[in-house]
Amino acid sequence: MEFGPHLMLAVLEGAVTAAVLALMASGLSLVFGVMRVVNVAHGQFFMLGAVLAWAVSSALGGGAVGFVAALLLAPVIAGALAVAADLTVLKRVGYDPERTIVATIGLLYILQQAALMTYGPEARPVAPPFNDRLALPWIEFGPEGPGLIWPWGLSITSYKLFVMGAAAAVLAGLWALMTRTGIGLVMRATQLDRETAQAFGIPVERVYAGVFGLGAALAALAGVLIVPIQQAHYLMGGDALLLSFIVVIIGGLGSLGGTVIAALLIGLSDGIVSVFFSPTLAKILATLLVALVLVFRPEGLMGKAAR
Repeated sequence: MEFGPHLMLAVLEGAVTAAVLALMASGLSLVFGVMRVVNVAHGQFFMLGAVLAWAVSSALGGGAVGFVAALLLAPVIAGALAVAADLTVLKRVGYDPERTIVATIGLLYILQQAALMTYGPEARPVAPPFNDRLALPWIEFGPEGPGLIWPWGLSITSYKLFVMGAAAAVLAGLWALMTRTGIGLVMRATQLDRETAQAFGIPVERVYAGVFGLGAALAALAGVLIVPIQQAHYLMGGDALLLSFIVVIIGGLGSLGGTVIAALLIGLSDGIVSVFFSPTLAKILATLLVALVLVFRPEGLMGKAAR
């Protein structure tokens, strides 16, 4: 293939990464934006979603039925565990920033070791419900004008297109929830001023529990979507957490729009640099971008400066 088709293929692969990353990082950004809690265990809910996808799919014999069941059950189970962790741990430490970091580090190791003891150390695949390979055309300019050609190897699977569409639909639903519903209004009021919201009768602690559960459910959903592309492993949450923090810092803490833009930036650059150079260089450039943002715009691309 020539440079153009190679670039198109790299962009498509990066878009898949960006879609999953945006879904996971939006949960992390939501938790920080409303609760002002840095959830260090967020990557383990991503891992939990992948492991539960394998468990549910295996129990139901795989196929489309098993995968759809995993899509429905894994986020619910992860969200319920997060709500329980909030009510039993984070609530008791008063959502103090320093204490919640220590508490979520403990939660990280609990979830990781529980997965190791029940799931095992092996990496295990989950078959996608559909995986047709779709050839992609490219425009070539010849003596007779532009025409479509079909370069060998320029293709994408139907499942990867589904991942991009599903992530976009969920993010659109999250945006609608935050901006067009009463629940979102309550969450935004709690984010702006916890004490005033409580004075007006808003059950702040219930809001916090729901937000923490929703953030974990988004991470678990991202894990379910990615596991047919990658394999489920009990250590897979570490890299996902690091990339999510990079996205949230670049986009702006608590900014859903900034998180999506940063996920696209990191995902697409990761795909392009990995194809033409190396994955290691892509990670180096992402880290360098974080350093530049922290130096020149500490609040992030779309974050609000502290007053």
